[in-house]
Amino acid sequence: MTSALVPGSWLIVVGVDLDSAEVARLALGHGDDPNALLALHGWHVLRVRDVLRHPVDRQVLTMTFVVVPSLRQPQKIEPLTSQVQSRPGADLVGQAIPEGDAPEGEVALRHQRIAAYAVVTSSRGFLMTQFSERTGAEGQWGLPGGGLEAEEAPDRAVLREVWEESGQVIEVSDLALIATSRWVGVAPGGHLEDYHAVRVVYRAVCPEPTEPVVHDVGGTTASATWLLPADLDLLALTPGWRSILRDVTRLGVGGADVSDVVMAPDETDCPDHRQHDPDADDRARPQP
Repeated sequence: MTSALVPGSWLIVVGVDLDSAEVARLALGHGDDPNALLALHGWHVLRVRDVLRHPVDRQVLTMTFVVVPSLRQPQKIEPLTSQVQSRPGADLVGQAIPEGDAPEGEVALRHQRIAAYAVVTSSRGFLMTQFSERTGAEGQWGLPGGGLEAEEAPDRAVLREVWEESGQVIEVSDLALIATSRWVGVAPGGHLEDYHAVRVVYRAVCPEPTEPVVHDVGGTTASATWLLPADLDLLALTPGWRSILRDVTRLGVGGADVSDVVMAPDETDCPDHRQHDPDADDRARPQP
């Protein structure tokens, strides 16, 4: 069995074969993507199975994937860099900040955030939420959801977040995917930050949809709405959320099948496109 755990690991990636036998147990380091991590150890991910809190140590979160042996040979695993050099982000996966934006030699503070979201459907269409001025994507739209509270399970967090952001009572049907991204740059608070977002995305249904109401007034959600699939292209969706929506629903822009849509390279991590960064909502910080 593949194993690479370190003391204090609290994000664990587990691979199981088609017979549900565990074949890999790895620590998800800062900036890691679970699919890429398993691939490095010789496993190809078929699907994500579940994300669960440890029954005793509630700080530990385990992400389980169904895997098969990869046709490619496992690659050499390089140790994680403990510090960001004087040009933060230059050698990292993610956005390199523009030269001169940070003091020379400043070390980026690492911040890892686990959040749960849902692709919610009902007789009224898809539930979408609009980012508020407290985010880096004000006026743009994405999926309802947000960060996990202490020791909170992701499937419980998404129920709470959807209610707070839209007033809708939903039923989670299944786990769709886990998406990650890494960003290095100046955070809303003005300090240099090495930010790692881990998003757990569920499919969910709303049996009795109502007119959306934002209960978390003053938070990161400005408004919410139901939208028919054919009208999704009318919203200013962030590129990251549009891509995730396509992956989960197999819909393209305007409801076309994803196979009919040619995906352009995602430039949301470039400095000039930070306003379109799909993590902008994740990076919101409480106001003083």
